[in-house]
Order: sequence, then C-alpha cells, then structure tokens
Amino acid sequence: MRIGCPREIKPQEFRVGMTPDVVREATRQGHDVFIESGAGDGAGFSNEEYIAAGASVVPDGAAVFEEATMIVKVKEPQAEELERLNSRHLLFTYLHLAPDPKQAEGLIRSGCTAIAYETITAPDGSLPVLSPMSEVAGRLAPQVGASALQKANGGRGVLLGGVPGVPRSHVTVIGGGVVGTHAARIALGFGAEVAILDLSLPRLRQIDETFQGKIQTVFASRSSIEAQIATADLVIGAVLIPGATAPKLVQRNDLANMKRGAVLVDVAIDQGGCFETSRATTHAEPTYFVDEVLHYCVANMPGAVPRTATLALSNVTSTLILDLANKGWQTACRENSHLRNGLNVHSGCITHPAVAEALNRECADAKNIVGVD
Repeated sequence: MRIGCPREIKPQEFRVGMTPDVVREATRQGHDVFIESGAGDGAGFSNEEYIAAGASVVPDGAAVFEEATMIVKVKEPQAEELERLNSRHLLFTYLHLAPDPKQAEGLIRSGCTAIAYETITAPDGSLPVLSPMSEVAGRLAPQVGASALQKANGGRGVLLGGVPGVPRSHVTVIGGGVVGTHAARIALGFGAEVAILDLSLPRLRQIDETFQGKIQTVFASRSSIEAQIATADLVIGAVLIPGATAPKLVQRNDLANMKRGAVLVDVAIDQGGCFETSRATTHAEPTYFVDEVLHYCVANMPGAVPRTATLALSNVTSTLILDLANKGWQTACRENSHLRNGLNVHSGCITHPAVAEALNRECADAKNIVGVD
C-alpha cells in the first residue's frame, strides 16, 4: 500500500502520525511511505531519519495526498486537507466528529473512508488509541491549571500544594476515567486536596483503593457537582461518551458560585466540552474569562508535549497501521470488530451510531460495508 503522512497544520500541533520506527517496519513489509518534509520536526524526527527508514520525503502536503492512498495523521483534517481527500483515500486519524458537523460534511463530500482513532475499542470496552492521549492530557491538566492559577496568568494567585501554614488548593476532577484518574494522580502529587466525581460506584471504589483514601471520591449528582465546584480552585472536566458529544455538567449560572479567578480546564473540548461556557482555544491563546472564571479549553493539549505524545500514540497505532496496509481496510475491519468500531465515514455515509445520532444523520451499517455475515 502507498501510505502518506503529512505535516500537521492545525495551529500549534507538533505531533506526527508516523515515527521513523513505524516507517521502517512498513517499508520492510513492502509498503511505500511518503512523508511531508518537516512533518516530524516538532516531535524531534528529522527528514534524514525518515529517509534512512525507507520513506520518500515529498515537498508538501498536497504531494502526500496525491501519492498515497492511506493517509495517517494525528488531528482531524483541516479545510485544505478535506479538499485533497477523495474516494480512493483511507484516512486514519482522530476525528471527533460529533461536535463538528462542518468536518463531517467535508468527509462525506470527499467520498473517502475514515477510521477514527477515538472510537476504536478493545475487548474490555476501553478505547486503546484514545487512552494514551487521555493519559497525556490528564497529566497535563493539573500542570496547565496550576500555571493558569498564577496571578500573572489571570488566576487567583494560589499555589496548588500551598506551603506550611497556608491551606492547599482544592482540585475537583469530574470524571473517573483515564483522563480523570491521571489528572487526580498529578494534582495529588502537587500536594493539592483532590476530589474526583463519577457516576459509577464500582469505579469510585476502585479509585479509593488505588489512591488508598488520599483522594475524596464523590458520586456525581447535580448537587454534589455544584457543591464541589463552589469550593474548587481548579476544576478539571474529564468526561467522555465514546463518539458522542460530551454532556454539559457545569452550567453558565454555576460560575456565579465559583471563586473569582478559579480555573476550569476542559479536557473534553474535542468532543464539544463538558462545561456550557467552553469553546475551543489554542496553545497560542489558551484561556479566556467568563464571569471572572478562567477557562482553559485547548483542543489539542497533548500537542504541547509532541515527543512524548507521538511516541505514546505510535505504540498503539503502529500495529493497526500495518494491519490496514497489509490486509486492506475492508478485510482488516471484517476480521477485527474493534477496529471496525473505528469506521466513522465511508463513501458519503456516516457509519458509527453515536456519531450519526450526534449529527442527526442516518447511520450506514458498518458490518454490511465490510462484508460481515
């Protein structure tokens, strides 16, 4: 197969879809790989490393889309990339289509086949390709929140861990999944008082055991969310419904009860955000105020640490890339139901039920498309 990896063009996105190690294995197995010049620079991979791994380095993104039939990326295709896609392309990347009807329209119009990292599943029900980025974003959330809390950055001017004789800051984490538990771990490491909210009592019990009671676990009722955010210095939104738009768990009128200069970090912003007042921001301009509460809603948080994030992502995508290339996407998806769950768009149709529901569209049956009896 002819595999292409363009440079990411979303603002301040420095990750890359394929590392030289993945390229080396793909070329060893007989595939042609085309890398856009400079695609790996932000993550610390040079053109020379890709050439040594057997790739052809091409001058621009247009050449990648022209040469390749399988496009491997990190972030959703931007407007100019959507125009380059056509029916011969297989797109393999994060899509997050539920809150993005404009992108969905572009993919439908292109006629391409698109497999989304974030809806690929594992036998235990987890999301194996989303998990490493959730781990990175979760660990970053207290870090960026602590920075935003500094007075010079607009926050309350408090230190997460306090100092002897001064109370520690209170961190509320909404959601006890991968993002939430990693965020809680780092916030606890900073020395903050940490509470984590979730609707699953078994999950709360597991968190309590994992952290040996050092983190307060709270059932996520409406009243408990209101009470927790009223005392919080930092609130981290870490709620995910696979493929669907994130629920709005903090309302605009809740902000009036929060501390002035408190910080909201919305890690769910890729799926529309779990705070009513959230809107996507960039690393260049990461924060904004609503009712004197500082919001951090960067839609590609792991892009801040592209070397770590690219290597973590590559650990889980490399096998899938090779499986798709060796077997073809239809056979690979027919044989692997978990990979098939990643199929979001094919030949002008939405193929994932949660995505179709969020976009108010008909859903084509992925099993029929790939030939499952």
